[in-house]
Amino acid sequence: MEVFYFVVFGSMAAIVAALELSKSTKDRINTSSAFNAFKNNYLLVYSIMMAGDWLQGPYVYYLYSTYGFSKGEIGKLFIAGFGSSMLFGTIVGSLADKQGRKRACVTYCITYILSCITKHSPQYKVLMLGRILGGISTSLLFSAFESWLVAEHNKRGFDQQWLSVTFSKAIFLGNGLIAIVSGLFGNLLVDTLGFGPVAPFDAAACFLSIGMAIILSSWTENYGDASENKDLLAQFKGAAVAIAADEKIALLGAIQSLFEGSMYTFVFLWTPALSPNDEEIPHGFIFATFMLASMLGSSFASRLLAHSSPKVESYMQIVFVISAASLLLPTITNLEQVLGLPSGVEGGSISVSGCLQLIGFCTFEACVGIFWPSIMKMRSQYIPEEARSTIMNFFRIPLNIFVCVVLYNVNAFPITIMFGMCSIFLFVASALQRRLMVIAETQKPRSQDWTALKERNTEAEPLNI
Repeated sequence: MEVFYFVVFGSMAAIVAALELSKSTKDRINTSSAFNAFKNNYLLVYSIMMAGDWLQGPYVYYLYSTYGFSKGEIGKLFIAGFGSSMLFGTIVGSLADKQGRKRACVTYCITYILSCITKHSPQYKVLMLGRILGGISTSLLFSAFESWLVAEHNKRGFDQQWLSVTFSKAIFLGNGLIAIVSGLFGNLLVDTLGFGPVAPFDAAACFLSIGMAIILSSWTENYGDASENKDLLAQFKGAAVAIAADEKIALLGAIQSLFEGSMYTFVFLWTPALSPNDEEIPHGFIFATFMLASMLGSSFASRLLAHSSPKVESYMQIVFVISAASLLLPTITNLEQVLGLPSGVEGGSISVSGCLQLIGFCTFEACVGIFWPSIMKMRSQYIPEEARSTIMNFFRIPLNIFVCVVLYNVNAFPITIMFGMCSIFLFVASALQRRLMVIAETQKPRSQDWTALKERNTEAEPLNI
């Protein structure tokens, strides 16, 4: 493996260590022992849940290919997963608000375990069922757990600012450290021990079972709006009304969809971007490097969120601009021709442009690390508790449509066009973020808006929202 990869990985590891070790009391939020116990319990569960997810990711495509399916057939399986998340995600999110977030988290464990079990079958229909279950699970993972956390945090009377501590630590651990360890553990199971490509899915099912046991034994139930006369259709209507009536919520949903859509597109494109001529690149090591960059971003975000200034609405504008610039690199880098250097050859090492793009991609992953705790913080501020899971899954509808379209047409456009499109989306997200900041500074708090909205709708019709 080339020294370049180790230099990039080592440099970021040193920066992460420096950021964590150099934190002063000003960069930390003083919390109570009761909150720390609550936070640690959630972080343990969330890390186990993310381990169950990360273990599967690197081996899904590989497993399908070992069963002899073509690229087109595999693409349809992936589209089924995102389509399932789009179609059923909003329904399960609404049920989480109505029937309880703890139950929804347990449902996530059960559906994902069943999805893992389907990977033992080479039958296409069984694998398709697994992808559908996986799509439902993904919707629950990115809505039910956060909804439970925010509601339980508020129910226990903890300081609102302390949420940012849990958010940043969850991303640092779940989307950083756990991702790296899961990748290495999966590699150990498949390559070193020779258990085959199904082994990571079996390991994921074991982790999910452990996490489910902890949830059942230590979590209490909480709800959105548990009113008896409110059916599923009324919950959808309530969420839609809330989004339409409050521009801040609509902007937040658009920002999230634009960024996450670009992020998922990047997941599919980074490999051909770094090896356009089938150069030999260490995929696993690069993945670990990306996750380390995400840890760097979340560590930096924890410092930002620990201070009242700059506000999250302000600094996220800059983050979106930087992320947009980093994804522009594949469209403008052609150093080999400019400098007269040889381009990459099949089976050779990474090119000069590839090295530059890798640094840019690490910058983008650092922005992802900042994005997650920051968007969680804004969601906790602007999304009404009564329909939190429903609204959060509403946000995922345009995201899943976008990803399905990209997957379906991934071979129809040059890779430079795809990256350019993502960059434009991120610049738009920055503009929308500025609009959100302006509105947030001029309008009254969200809770007052939502209370007034509920009162108006209660007076207007007997089926209240």
